Amino acid sequence: MPTRRIHHLAAATAAATALTTAVTTLAAAPAAHAASGRLHLVLPGESIQQAVDAARSGDTVQLFPGTYRGSVRITTPGLTLRGAGPASVITPGDGKENACATAGHGLCVVGTEAAPLPDVTVEALAVTGFRKNGIDASGTSGLTVRATYVHDNAQQGISQEMSTRAVIAGNRSVDNGQSGVFLANYANREGGAPDTGGTVVEGNLLTGNRVGVTVRRLRGLAVQGNEIRENCGGVFVVGDEGVPRAGDLDIRKNRVVANNRFCPANPRLGAIQGAGIVLTGTEDARVTDNEVHDNVGTSDFSGGIVLFKSVVGVANARNTITGNHLSGNSPADIADRDTGGDNSFARNTCSRSEPSGHC
Repeated sequence: MPTRRIHHLAAATAAATALTTAVTTLAAAPAAHAASGRLHLVLPGESIQQAVDAARSGDTVQLFPGTYRGSVRITTPGLTLRGAGPASVITPGDGKENACATAGHGLCVVGTEAAPLPDVTVEALAVTGFRKNGIDASGTSGLTVRATYVHDNAQQGISQEMSTRAVIAGNRSVDNGQSGVFLANYANREGGAPDTGGTVVEGNLLTGNRVGVTVRRLRGLAVQGNEIRENCGGVFVVGDEGVPRAGDLDIRKNRVVANNRFCPANPRLGAIQGAGIVLTGTEDARVTDNEVHDNVGTSDFSGGIVLFKSVVGVANARNTITGNHLSGNSPADIADRDTGGDNSFARNTCSRSEPSGHC
């Protein structure tokens, strides 16, 4: 099926506006780099992959509202894939259309550790029903994922590894089998924690997942301003004996409420229930100004803000827990269940801590 190309910015803007009145503001306003690129329009029933393969750096692939069957694999730098909001839905195809489909993911953004893929944007679309991750990114730099609705995928909603400088903002990641947002150095092998160069996870709604946000073996990022509720756990920062250690990151101004579903143990972590914000094997993290309420459970990780040794027994070190507002968490609003002795707690508003004195 041919790809439609429009070569001038005025025509591109008019075409995007003509999609439908349901097109979101993001869909109606091309990204800055699209001014010198082309706009490729894709109708339901046409191939997103064909349009992506025909695109060049700086181009935008624009989806109309409708259902698009088949996984999509992006390897072009500077590409924007934009839908018309949650009405543009990517769902599984026959599973053979490309390497992304073979792996079981919905939308893949793929570079390498040695040559990261730069400046891809994915926005204003839905990804649902895949047997692995909804959006899977690896080896990227400057990736933006925003205003997406990623739901009912069997593993991670939005997953990223071996990547730097990402912005994951304003998304809804709901009812996925593992994390709503999962960030790691490597998903399937060990190693120290690299610096992400300022990755930001901000303003997302994360609900109904095993964990709202998981940060595994990374440094130099921020998880801020998110609504994280009704998962088994809210935020997990996971480190181990690898060097550099996980940490030197910010968890701030999130609302973490009633993450009380029960999820059984897996090979990496014990059972999770009622876990608000959990640090394991982490150093120099700053947990500040969060609202953490009504997280209740009976697992090792249960409570509002919890410090716990890593799966290989590494203690947390030099983390600061300050200015948080906690209530209704059980068995405690703040629980230091670790063997580390140099973590600090100050100016937290809460009723009960383990041990006492952290409120």
